[in-house]
Amino acid sequence: MTSPGRRIIVLARLLLVLVACLAAFAPSAHADLMIIGNDEKVVFDAEGNRQFVAPGKDTISVVDITDREAPKILVSFPLMNSIFGPPTNLAITPDERLAIVANSVTWVQDGTAWKPAPDTKLYVFNLKTSPPSHIATVEIGKQPSGLAINRAGDLALVANRNDKSISVLSIQGNEVKLIDTVAMGDEVASVAITPDGKRALATKFPAHKIALLEINGQKVTYTKHDMPVGLWPYNIDVTPNGRIAISADNGNSGAPDGHVDTVSIIDLGHNPPKVIDRVVVGDAPEGFAISPRGDVAVAVLLGGASVPKSMWFNIKRNGSLAILKIDDKKVTKVGEVEVGGLPEGVVFSPDGKYLYVGNYTDRDVSILKVDGTKITDTGKKLKLPGQPASMRGRAR
Repeated sequence: MTSPGRRIIVLARLLLVLVACLAAFAPSAHADLMIIGNDEKVVFDAEGNRQFVAPGKDTISVVDITDREAPKILVSFPLMNSIFGPPTNLAITPDERLAIVANSVTWVQDGTAWKPAPDTKLYVFNLKTSPPSHIATVEIGKQPSGLAINRAGDLALVANRNDKSISVLSIQGNEVKLIDTVAMGDEVASVAITPDGKRALATKFPAHKIALLEINGQKVTYTKHDMPVGLWPYNIDVTPNGRIAISADNGNSGAPDGHVDTVSIIDLGHNPPKVIDRVVVGDAPEGFAISPRGDVAVAVLLGGASVPKSMWFNIKRNGSLAILKIDDKKVTKVGEVEVGGLPEGVVFSPDGKYLYVGNYTDRDVSILKVDGTKITDTGKKLKLPGQPASMRGRAR
């Protein structure tokens, strides 16, 4: 028979084990997080041929990047996400309380095959529970794609490609609520909010323009001021000081074609804002991000993993990052660094010293070190439960 004292010791040890297990799934008090959408429905073979397969294996992963070179997955939710839609269809609030994730398309059967159709779902996650939890699903516009959260953390905008609209959402505590829909006239792929929270910029993907919106509290108005940029602008970001915005002009509606493409520089200090420069970056910039320090940006070049090897221009499987130096309103390409197969999402660490790139066909994340405009691959990877179609850190 076990003595009372020994039973107490055993129970104490079990309690310590339980606490340790719970801690392993919980972000630390000062954790830096990113969220990743993994798509298992669209696959590419070794020859670059695309195939649509049955759904049911997609995941959304919450990742702790507090240890910059050894990030860890806290939890992966079995929820649908898609490579169709910019790699910015998700975000984390500035206080890391919530993550919101748009699902651009659902998967429908077409005879014995499968095909995408516009979805209307926005998932909400509580990052403060242990482990993080899926707490709500909000219905918004058709084919919700790129989204942005303001610096105050109380407003989110979502670009709805099929609806040609912007969904306006209020964020109050743990509640995310659709409060308005703004008609845009053209298909919009992504959106960015200026640091002061008073304006937003939306990419009119097939119109090759950037639209300007005004924000007054929770009232969002399309100004009808459109700026012509390069072909097929897919993503956009704003420097932390709010002086310029930069759009990644994809050039071929989502695929490499062997020709150079650009990023466009928008002067936000001019009234009204205007395009002041275009910088050649390479073939098919899709993912795009500006460092929290505001001195460097990266445009993600897709590479050849998602197009047939037989195409005349397909000479390199892996994608790369075009490195852009930002000096006030002057932007210059200063280098390029290779990453993995079909890179999509890109996230800077909050201190701007590290960079994470999701390699779709490699099913992993490249970890790179940032020293000013010098960006080097550490050679370390984070393995994922699926193919990373999108990824984002906390809003800034």
